[in-house]
Amino acid sequence: MAEERDNSQQTEEPTQRRLDEAQARGDVVKSHELTTFLVLGGGTLAVAIFGATSAEGFVRSFRVFLEQPDQMSIDSGSIMALLRGLVWQCAILFGPVIGFLAAVALGAHLLQHQPLFAPERIMPDLSKISLQAGLRRLFGMEGLSNLVKGLLKIVIVGAVVWATLWPMRGQLSAAIDETPAALASEMKHLLLRVLIAALCVLAAVAALDYALQRYRFLQRNRMTKQEVKEEFRQTEGDPAVKARIRKIRMEKSRKRMMAAVPDATVVITNPTHYAVALKYESGKTPAPVCVAKGADILALRIREVAQANNVPIVENPPLARALYAAVEIDEAVPPEQYKAVAQVIGYVLRLTGRRSR
Repeated sequence: MAEERDNSQQTEEPTQRRLDEAQARGDVVKSHELTTFLVLGGGTLAVAIFGATSAEGFVRSFRVFLEQPDQMSIDSGSIMALLRGLVWQCAILFGPVIGFLAAVALGAHLLQHQPLFAPERIMPDLSKISLQAGLRRLFGMEGLSNLVKGLLKIVIVGAVVWATLWPMRGQLSAAIDETPAALASEMKHLLLRVLIAALCVLAAVAALDYALQRYRFLQRNRMTKQEVKEEFRQTEGDPAVKARIRKIRMEKSRKRMMAAVPDATVVITNPTHYAVALKYESGKTPAPVCVAKGADILALRIREVAQANNVPIVENPPLARALYAAVEIDEAVPPEQYKAVAQVIGYVLRLTGRRSR
């Protein structure tokens, strides 16, 4: 699917959801150069830790083949027993090294991406069996870049190893006359120097390759503007539908609010821009409660309903503006407005000659 899209339209950065979907398909940032570097580094560490012990054990186990070959029995039972012993000795000598390298290789993959199971990557796909696609992979830009990268790595690592060994050519010539133990120690130090020199080069190659693989991963998963819009609709909802729902809710809230105006104790107005309807019931509510409020056309509608139901209307512009800004529907009047509201409600009760409801 991704190959069929016009890459020129993929102008948007991938969203986190797109990256998660790519990972679920098995498309992750993976650098083989980084894995090679870490495994080689683990091998270097293994040589430093287990090299001397493994070499000494190898010499002890296989010395008999050089010192006492005439004393070995060559019948079938003895040969099988000797082979079983050799296999066991090799497992003891090299098992820790192999286990250590396997753990490093596993860690190299876990360092780049978390464990995942992607059935799509292992399912057979007949559409991938294409001579044209295969030739394009081999001789396309990606194949050419991999070839150039491999050649450059070989040349650079080879040059570094040569530069490390060339100054030591005299020591290598003299090592022929040394004892086997001294030669083994000399070879170990020489191997470590070569591995460290190669690691210095591979560290830079791994860093550059990982950055390149991450760049390609992000480029593969770039999105078109339409895809971003579709994803937004799927995750956040269609903006048109959300606006319609919001409008319906506002209309229902407005109807409930207008239905509460006839039971209000007083409506305080600006007089034309704002209207706030308050309800106070002595002994039931600790403070007057806002049952309706509105501005402009809605304020006019509140006044009309109040007049039709003989609800007192009091013009007090400062108080109307303050209440409209400070109190919401079904909320009590804030304490700082108690005194002004009490004066208004007291005036209304005296004017109408009735008790507060």
